[in-house]
Amino acid sequence: MLSKRSLLIFISVMFSGCATYATYNYDQLFGKQNVQQRIYEYRSPESLNYLTDIKPLIDQRCVVCHACYDAPCQLKMSSAEGIDRGAHKSPIYQGTRLIAANPTRLFEDAQTTQEWRDVNFSPILNEREQTKIANTEASVMARMLNLKQDNPLANEQQLSGFDFSIDREQQCPTIEEMSDYESQYPSWGMPYGMPQLNQSEHDLLISWLEQGGKMSDISPLSQYEIDQITLWEDFFNGNSLKQQLTSRYLFEHLFLNNIYFSTDPNTLRFFKLVRSATPPGDDIELIATRRPYDDPKVKRVYYRLTPVRSTIVDKTHMPYLLDQSRFEKWDKWFVKASYNVTNLPSYSTDVAANPLTTFVDLPVNSRYNYLLDEAQDTIQGFIKGPVCRGQLALNVINDHFWIFFVDPDKIDNPDVVKFYREQKNNLALPAELDSTTVPITSWLQYSRNQARYLEAKNIYLNQTFNNGQHLTLDLIWNGNNNNNAALTIYRHFDSASVIKGLNGPIPKTAWVIDYALLERIHYLLVAGFDVYGNFGHQLMTRMYMDFLRLEGESNFLTLLPKQVRQTEFQSWYQDPSPQLSEFLQRDIQPFEQPTKINYHSNNPKNELFTFLKQHIGSNLAISYNVTNSKLSSLSHNILAEIDRIQGSGLQHQPQIMTLKVVADSDKRSEFFTILNTSAHKNISSLFNEESNRIPKSDRLSILYGVVGSYPAAFLEVKESELHIFVNQLSKINSEDEYIQLLDKFAVRRSSDRFWAYSDELSQWYKSHNPIEAGLLDYNRFENR
Repeated sequence: MLSKRSLLIFISVMFSGCATYATYNYDQLFGKQNVQQRIYEYRSPESLNYLTDIKPLIDQRCVVCHACYDAPCQLKMSSAEGIDRGAHKSPIYQGTRLIAANPTRLFEDAQTTQEWRDVNFSPILNEREQTKIANTEASVMARMLNLKQDNPLANEQQLSGFDFSIDREQQCPTIEEMSDYESQYPSWGMPYGMPQLNQSEHDLLISWLEQGGKMSDISPLSQYEIDQITLWEDFFNGNSLKQQLTSRYLFEHLFLNNIYFSTDPNTLRFFKLVRSATPPGDDIELIATRRPYDDPKVKRVYYRLTPVRSTIVDKTHMPYLLDQSRFEKWDKWFVKASYNVTNLPSYSTDVAANPLTTFVDLPVNSRYNYLLDEAQDTIQGFIKGPVCRGQLALNVINDHFWIFFVDPDKIDNPDVVKFYREQKNNLALPAELDSTTVPITSWLQYSRNQARYLEAKNIYLNQTFNNGQHLTLDLIWNGNNNNNAALTIYRHFDSASVIKGLNGPIPKTAWVIDYALLERIHYLLVAGFDVYGNFGHQLMTRMYMDFLRLEGESNFLTLLPKQVRQTEFQSWYQDPSPQLSEFLQRDIQPFEQPTKINYHSNNPKNELFTFLKQHIGSNLAISYNVTNSKLSSLSHNILAEIDRIQGSGLQHQPQIMTLKVVADSDKRSEFFTILNTSAHKNISSLFNEESNRIPKSDRLSILYGVVGSYPAAFLEVKESELHIFVNQLSKINSEDEYIQLLDKFAVRRSSDRFWAYSDELSQWYKSHNPIEAGLLDYNRFENR
């Protein structure tokens, strides 16, 4: 006799003709949809399999595409809560929206799975009867996995029938839509556009899903972690006005960081600093606002530490160590320093969005020392924060440039403090505007403010450096035993990387950053940027960043001989836009003082870079030098040739290529990153970037290790064949020649070796950089 379910299926088949599961009434077949208990106590019988087998597999095969803001369908599989939350049809990145969207930040904007259902997140796990058949047939995840097993990738090197653009239209089917999806897109099972899981991996996940997809809570805190949290929460929640203002300042800079207490890889765990309505000792009552400085609407804010619940992914990972040394520095700079706080600043946007107003009572030198102490972290906030995705956000910077900083001792005087106080209104940022903004009128106002600030600044600098007095290399911070003194930024079209040291060939431009510039970069692009904001908000942010870039570049030019500054600047901005020309030609007091640096060559910029390297000396980070690898000296020399490759042929190559070299001696692998930096006439144009390109000046960089979160190609070369590889790479002048290189050396997304390469790369990264490493993202992996 047929069971009730079998009878229902039979009736559905009969009435549908060519039946698929889309024709089923899922409520009738498997009961009404209801949120299920998914997350069980750590290491309980229900969760043990998830911890030991399932989560590692999901991390390596699913999280590499499904994490953070740019996860397809907002499906974040990096945590049990993200898997249980499911998917949403609306993409977060919508550069054309006219009205700001409601935030959907996991762990912040809703706390339960039902709350996510109420804002139209649909499950990928079965939320009906918990039986084997229901847990697979009514599960989007199971159906996607089975679809891929039934329709493996075609035997072709360049896959057809896929759209791999990051702005592609996403389907995001619910379980009710799955049958139509399976019919229309049979090759689009998961992992999308990648090799299917091997049979044992597939069976493992299907078995887990059949049993209800039970997951685990994170591990409980150790006594050491509890003690550290107590210590630091006591610091962050001191009662004096001085301590409350300090903690607000620190939180507004640390809110994106992954905080850790110990460098021991065996005990490494990361935490988030959050705002809570409850004091230490009570359960955290999270204060969730669009921006970290928005009004918390409570009488007293408490700063609390909570464990990170998600797998660490490289594209958002910014580790920050809290240890005794840090405690002593902060205590010296902010607690024991001599200054008074008589009133706490308000959270009104016109005050809170401008750090030079909000934190006017905190010593400028203390703030600047704090920012420099982890300068890479300060800068990369706008790379690894929400602004990180998209050409519009990042075409405001060159593809490769170096960064230096003004020595903090040079601003530790009353005149500098007085100047910043006087200029606080001119230094207001677009972040004070709402997330729904009309850009043009606002840009004109901020342009005038910036012009007034630069005029005042040049008047001040002309007085301070009269006749070149004090305009020497001593102005530049040498690190003072800190390897953050010099940084390299690489832009990868719609993503970017910030690394320590002066890496790659000599760049076209460089920045010199002072306190006000560094602080405004953070508040413009990190604290004040709303990824859910409208087109106007995001456009204003990008347009204002033009001013900050120009300011940093102008600071660098002041170190060059007076007679070459204008020529050098014009070479950076060939054929500038009318708006930029008008801004550059505004009637302000120019900086006219000569440098006291003695130049002897006919290439003063390159000479200056040499001087700066010598000035920073042993504080210059060198961890990305190819000579750090265990390959032979001959191989190092061959790889170094890549830094000299340039020309229009590079336009056929992707921005980031991962190179695996199998050593001749012991067959162990070493990993390198090849970065393709695109040259431009100028980067002042908001749109049609291609019209500003100078392909003949494109360059390659070769770096030891992993750089960039979005590799576009995997290459594998035997050490004995490096000379063949580099020679072929240097001669690419067409798309066909690049394809020929891939044919010989690539592990393509269609290759059955793809996942093995990915696993080895991930393990190598983690073993060589246990604190900084995170899972890479394959959403930009090319299909060639």
